[in-house]
Amino acid sequence: MPEIGETLREARMRRRIDMTEVESATKIRGKYLRALENEEWDLLPGPTFVKTFLRTYAEYLGLDARLLVEEYRQRFERQSSQELTPFRRPSRRPRRRLGALVGPGVVLFGGLLVLLAVFYVLGTWGDDDEGGVPARVEPTATPDATVGAGEGDEGGGSRERERPPRQVRLQLVATGPVYVCLVDARGRQLIDEETLQAGARTRVYRGRRFRTNFGNANVQMRVNGRLYEVAASADPVGYELRPGRRPRLLSDAARPDCSA
Repeated sequence: MPEIGETLREARMRRRIDMTEVESATKIRGKYLRALENEEWDLLPGPTFVKTFLRTYAEYLGLDARLLVEEYRQRFERQSSQELTPFRRPSRRPRRRLGALVGPGVVLFGGLLVLLAVFYVLGTWGDDDEGGVPARVEPTATPDATVGAGEGDEGGGSRERERPPRQVRLQLVATGPVYVCLVDARGRQLIDEETLQAGARTRVYRGRRFRTNFGNANVQMRVNGRLYEVAASADPVGYELRPGRRPRLLSDAARPDCSA
C-alpha cells in the first residue's frame, strides 16, 4: 500500500491544487500540510492533531479519510504508545475495603437517627404541663408576605432575582469543515472525532459541564441560547463550559482526546 504522505501528495498533484489553496480551504497551516505529505510527524503538535489534520486534508482531496487515519494508527500511533511506560490499573482491593466499611457506616448512621428520634420524643414530653395536657400555643401574628405597588422598591413592587442556570444547554453550528470532540462531566464522549461540514448543527446537549476540542475555528457554540464565536486559530482549540459562566479557553493539555 502506498505511503500516507505519498498518497496525499499524488492526489493533490493529480488535481493540480497549490498548497496555498489547500491552506486557505482547510484552515491548516502550510507547514503542517507539508509535514503530512513528508510524514514528518514530529513537526505536528501531537497524535490527536495528526489525525485531525489528516482527516480534514484527505476529505478535501476526496480520499478515504477513515482508511488513512486507521493506517496512521496501525503504523505509527501504536508504535509510539508501546514506547511509553505501561500504566498499571489500580487494584480493586481498596474498593472491597471501601465496601466493607459501608456496612458499619450505615449501622452507625441508623443508630444516630434512632437517638435523635428518642431525644425528640423526650423533649416533646417535657413540654407538657403538670396535668399532662400539652400546653396551648397562642397563634402569633405574621406579617403579610405580599407587598403592594409602591410599598416595595422604587420600581413599584419586589422583583425576584434571576437564578443562575443549573445546567448547560449546548449546540454546535459548523461554519466550515471542522473536527469535533465533545466530552461531558463524566468523561463520556458525546461527539467522537466527527468532522462536521458547513451548515451542520448538532442536537442540543444538556449537562453540568462540557469540554470541547475543535480542529479549527469553523464552529460556533450556542450556550443557553447565547451564541459564542470560537477564537480564530489555525491550530486546534478547546473550551470548558459551565452553568452561568462564559466559555473558558483550555490549554493544550486540558483539551479532551476522543482518540484515547
